[in-house]
Amino acid sequence: MKILNKRAVLIRGAGSLQFLFYPTMLNGKNILITGGTGSFGKKMVQTVLTQYKPKRLVVFSRDELKQFEMAQKWSPAQYPCLQYVLGDVRDRERLTRVFENIDYVIHTAALKQVPAAESNPEEYIKTNVLGAMNVIAAALDNDVEKVVVLSTDKAANPINLYGATKLCSDKLFIAANPNSNVAAKTKFFVVRYGNVLGSRGSVIPFFKERAATGLLPITDERMTRFWITLDQAVHFVIHCFAMAKGGELFVPRIPSMKITDLAQAIAPDCRQEVIGIRPGEKLHETLISEDEARNTVQFKECYVIQADGGRRQELMKAHGNGRGALCPDGFRYTSDGNQDWLTVKELGVLVEKISEDYKIEASRWSMNDIPR
Repeated sequence: MKILNKRAVLIRGAGSLQFLFYPTMLNGKNILITGGTGSFGKKMVQTVLTQYKPKRLVVFSRDELKQFEMAQKWSPAQYPCLQYVLGDVRDRERLTRVFENIDYVIHTAALKQVPAAESNPEEYIKTNVLGAMNVIAAALDNDVEKVVVLSTDKAANPINLYGATKLCSDKLFIAANPNSNVAAKTKFFVVRYGNVLGSRGSVIPFFKERAATGLLPITDERMTRFWITLDQAVHFVIHCFAMAKGGELFVPRIPSMKITDLAQAIAPDCRQEVIGIRPGEKLHETLISEDEARNTVQFKECYVIQADGGRRQELMKAHGNGRGALCPDGFRYTSDGNQDWLTVKELGVLVEKISEDYKIEASRWSMNDIPR
């Protein structure tokens, strides 16, 4: 980590991942996280409470048990700025009320399981699409400064219903911004990345659990994935708050890995068995399609998709000291075509480093978590 100035710190992660950390970015702000009891929400709450001084930090979710469990670790009694609020993004009236006097909204609430989406499409549409519309409306009604929605690689050239609902959500948030000729109070932007290592449902704890059997199931030996940890994802989102002018879709420049290499790094003595790709699952991750690349500006730390030509030119001049450049013709950002790869040895080291994320994601609390 290298200090650049009083406002920014260069954070280096796995592979070539690096971005600026702004130590005062969230100070004095009223922040609300939808789906705040999920993996990302917990890590964001921990980061904001330990590294910033927000005026208010609101955890908004529909699960009272998860809020209760989370409050044992981060209690409003210990952190007076922290508030837990029950509600559902499907309820526009409730959102409009809780968005009052909020400066920044981090929209993470979503239904995410690919197989469940195929058999329950209406429920996914209600939360991921109609819920996104409600968040946008509530933010506009309350003049929220900035709103970010977390997207997924599955929204790029979607082949399953979950990816289709997230693509629709991305389009809604981008379209909520007026064109570059119109000033607007509320700025909406999107952050897209792949699977988060250390989050609930991550393959790493699954591999660690199955290692005791001596056999690790592999869907396909050719499968590749991008690598990003919860901590990196959280800091990248904060970095994007500093960059966002409205209408951007941010993609971090992160390394790739082979799923077989990850399995070897976690359990080198286990036999690997190929079981086949699940319905709706991709062999490789795509974060930027060839069509999207035509509207994409590349920087050292990230790619930014900006369809508005005027804002795209401003983006190239305003950030990276004018070092932003358009992506070349035919460019695609995929996990199998990435130039930055993690070795088995590097994966082994990184898996141990992110063990703290699994502790945060523990499903139950204990008496030891209660502040004294």
